[in-house]
Amino acid sequence: MAGHGTDEHPHGADRLCEAGDRVYSRAVRRGRVPRRDAEPVPCLLELALLHPDPDDMDWLVPTSPQEVMTRLLRGMYQEISASQRRVGTAVEAFEWYAGLGRQVRPVPPATEGSAIRVLDGLARIQAAMDEATEACTTEVLTVQPGGIRREAELSEGLHRALALRGRGVRMRDLYTHVARHGQGLLTYLELMGDAVEARTLDEVIDRLILFDRTVAFIPANADRTMALELRHPALVEYLVTVFERLWRLAIPLTAPLPDTGIEGISHREQSIAALLAEGHQDAVIAERLGISVRTCRAHIARLSETLGAASRTQLGVRIAQAGLDGPPRRAGASLGVPARGSRSVR
Repeated sequence: MAGHGTDEHPHGADRLCEAGDRVYSRAVRRGRVPRRDAEPVPCLLELALLHPDPDDMDWLVPTSPQEVMTRLLRGMYQEISASQRRVGTAVEAFEWYAGLGRQVRPVPPATEGSAIRVLDGLARIQAAMDEATEACTTEVLTVQPGGIRREAELSEGLHRALALRGRGVRMRDLYTHVARHGQGLLTYLELMGDAVEARTLDEVIDRLILFDRTVAFIPANADRTMALELRHPALVEYLVTVFERLWRLAIPLTAPLPDTGIEGISHREQSIAALLAEGHQDAVIAERLGISVRTCRAHIARLSETLGAASRTQLGVRIAQAGLDGPPRRAGASLGVPARGSRSVR
């Protein structure tokens, strides 16, 4: 009877399958049925509607319909009693919670003017951003982390930026240095003209958008499907201060990155060297600088070659000896960097 378990007959005695109905009805009419007749319907044995004939085990005899009805009624009564007990428990719990509710002052629901609002879902974030854009009259400050901005991402926000420009709103954007290599960003800035000023840093904070220094938006989870809308004056002012300090440190997008003063080492490799000296892993460095892990490791390999390091441990020593483990030195300063391939530094 393998393969004919109750999974193929998911029912009780109150709703027999068609095959079970036929076999059980025949057993009641005839007094018994051959065991082989019940093989396709094991539910009859499992529900105790048929049981072996003690005089001949090759035959099955039926449980009387009256006994089956009594069993069904008993089960229904037990289910109803259990349900009544659950309802009683629920009523008691409801009364208890209602009593607690009368003892505390109700908390007013969040309103559109709340100091902090959680925006759950991209559609809700988009709607809030559009609302803030329409209300903005003077200034927008943004921090855009990551590497090269995708053209689709820039195009998605272009309509808001053009609307702001049309109203004379000034915009300042902070990016990582890597964003300089994206044609999409350059095209966007050309379209916006002098309404937008952009600067770059080695690394920036997470995404931040500030409108008129009165409302700010920041991510609320890692995948940015939730955001916080902040209108508390102290919080907004704090974020404005963070932005302004980063802005003073940043380099205008129209200006070239400063030379490292070290032959064979680029500005990006100098940044990577400083982060390696701090003990960061490749993936963390890549994320902070807005580059891929593969690109990061390629720069580390060039650093090792330039500094004559044969291992990561030796590279750390050479980075310190070259003065790359701290703030960048002024261009042209003598750092005593060994020639490429040299092993003279100990």
